[in-house]
Amino acid sequence: MTDDSRNLNRASWDERAAAHAASEDYAVARFGADPGYLSDVVTFDLPRLGGVEGLRGVHLQCHIGTDTVSLARLGARMSGLDFSPASVAEARRLADAAGVRVDFYEADVYLATDVLGRGAFDLVYTGIGALCWLPDIRRWAEQVAGLLRPGGRLFLREAHPILWSLAPPGADGRLIVEDPYFERAEPLVVVDARTYVRTDASFRHEVTHQWNHGLGEVVTALLERDMEIFALVEHDSVPWEALPGHMERVGSGEWRLRDRPYRLPHTYTLQAGKRGGPGRG
Repeated sequence: MTDDSRNLNRASWDERAAAHAASEDYAVARFGADPGYLSDVVTFDLPRLGGVEGLRGVHLQCHIGTDTVSLARLGARMSGLDFSPASVAEARRLADAAGVRVDFYEADVYLATDVLGRGAFDLVYTGIGALCWLPDIRRWAEQVAGLLRPGGRLFLREAHPILWSLAPPGADGRLIVEDPYFERAEPLVVVDARTYVRTDASFRHEVTHQWNHGLGEVVTALLERDMEIFALVEHDSVPWEALPGHMERVGSGEWRLRDRPYRLPHTYTLQAGKRGGPGRG
């Protein structure tokens, strides 16, 4: 990632962090009011995530920490890492209000092993809307594999690359593939003065640089780092209104295409293990 891309993207996330923390969509106040509250994203993940009690985990690109704190409430000893100082500050405030111990670090994800140490974690967790900010999926996979101890696992739920490649539907609702599905060196330049949560805030930083990564590219990058893929599930919902005006709420913070949602994979969950641990090659 060039300094220009990093600076543009960091400025966007820094400006939006406070608005996200204040939005009812992130439900930050509920973490302080209800000691059992978990984010909608982690609640969705639970059937596949399984028990995490006692695991040492790290949440990469953790933003304001709602999912990180939720994993800590499930008993994991969590760290969170994000490159946005404003996001990290909000995450620390959230952890304090929720009464849980989470160590948050401000750093680029490509420097995760330098900051957090190699082979130190049982679980690497990466949530929705993270990979599109990274230009090189192989460098990301290198960091994931480096962070995990032998036998540790990656849990990734992400927007499906076919969803990222769609143009905004027109009035007829047709789905048209417009943007790259595969990773390309040059970024997709996105101009958008809004954000994905409900807020009355306005924003000055409206240009970001993003990259898509095909499903095969993600899988291959992990396999090349001696990771073993043991679960891959595609879902017909996504936890924000990804195609405004053409989606409907389906409960638990999820949205689905209103017209024939079976046409479109909305998100996917991928799990992979670091080889060399008990029960693995």
